[in-house]
Amino acid sequence: MTISTDGNLINQYIGAATIANGPGASGTRSSGGAGSGTSWYEAMSRAWGQTLDAQASEITQLSDQIGTGSDEPSQMVALTAASLKMQFMSNNAATSQNSVAESLSAVARKQ
Repeated sequence: MTISTDGNLINQYIGAATIANGPGASGTRSSGGAGSGTSWYEAMSRAWGQTLDAQASEITQLSDQIGTGSDEPSQMVALTAASLKMQFMSNNAATSQNSVAESLSAVARKQ
């Protein structure tokens, strides 16, 4: 697998955003262009994007290997597994984004 195992990206980004925006934080939240926001919701989205990008790169690499003649059954199974993992991760990313967005919307309506 080509996905980094140096820690959970989502937790790292959320933790960094929480520290930056927690009680007494001197930083300001921005709603500007890509990479400028520091909300935990944006951090979660960025982490999901990076995780999905890494999985897409793995699929591309396996596909390229098969395209250059390395079409052994083990390579085909690895590509299928990586594709199914991407599908699973994409569904989880969408579900988590939708759930958090609905929760934030409900909180905003109550305020």
